[in-house]
Amino acid sequence: MALIDTFGRTHTNLRISVTDRCNIRCFYCMPEEGVQFGSREEILSFEEIERVARVAATLGVDKIRVTGGEPLLRRDLPVLIEALGKLPGIRELSLTTNGVLLAREAKPLFDAGLSRINVHLDTLDRARFQQITRRDDFDRVMAGIDEAQRVGMRVKINAVALKGVTEDDIVPLVRFGRERGIEIRFIEFMPLDSQGIWDLSKVLTADELVARVEAEVGALEAEPDADPRAPATEYRFTDGVGKLGFIASVSRPFCMNCNRIRLTADGKLRYCLFAVDETDVKELLRGGASDAAIAERLRENIHAKWIGHEIQQKGFVPPPRPMYSIGG
Repeated sequence: MALIDTFGRTHTNLRISVTDRCNIRCFYCMPEEGVQFGSREEILSFEEIERVARVAATLGVDKIRVTGGEPLLRRDLPVLIEALGKLPGIRELSLTTNGVLLAREAKPLFDAGLSRINVHLDTLDRARFQQITRRDDFDRVMAGIDEAQRVGMRVKINAVALKGVTEDDIVPLVRFGRERGIEIRFIEFMPLDSQGIWDLSKVLTADELVARVEAEVGALEAEPDADPRAPATEYRFTDGVGKLGFIASVSRPFCMNCNRIRLTADGKLRYCLFAVDETDVKELLRGGASDAAIAERLRENIHAKWIGHEIQQKGFVPPPRPMYSIGG
């Protein structure tokens, strides 16, 4: 039986966080000091992750994205990548990373079967990179992108757009993408920080971003064959050079097309990035439960899915977990 919620949405996309740890400290995501991470015992093993993914695949999941925290901090990650890529029914496997360790890990990951990767990078300005991440790792990220492309990976760049911070980074990133054959995806600033700094006035909307790009780079047109279930609204340049994506969770919510379910590093199922409730699957994995029981837990989580997050509504409540703990 497919994972279909009460609103008729079919869920085929599983996002798996393999760690809540991160080696940078983006100010809109994590405090610089005093972050509490889960213990090793709390984090799912590769075998447990693979089992959940295998059961999910029997329920129609055919796309997996590995996330964190920073997933490349997880030791022996290519072992998990190879196992996930071999699961029957999985047609697409990808990973999101901050890129700091990518130069070292790109070849082993590619050899393990990973051909698609998203690198989180908000700016091409080294000083602003350090301001945002509180780390001086810009050169390492750029080296990682170079190496990923060298070994044959398809690379996309995710960039959070914040008013008063990254306006001047929009055009350089777009031009870099056009030069390198990399799709840039701009993400509206969302209320997922652990410090309560989110405010609607700080959101650079997709419409504002499109207007900026068209004014300074070139005309855009909607991608004609875009997947309606994808989180990004996709455009291509009318001159044929390059594509852009805009993840407009705030100004253009795509909740009614959502096909995603999430597994946190500590074994909780989440039907939405902004969910305030979770469904525990770790207790089943460590309690001798059958695959059928795990499948039922997946169905229970999807059955409970709400109509949408309602970020701009008066009653919106941000999730009790910060982004790095939920999984990107």
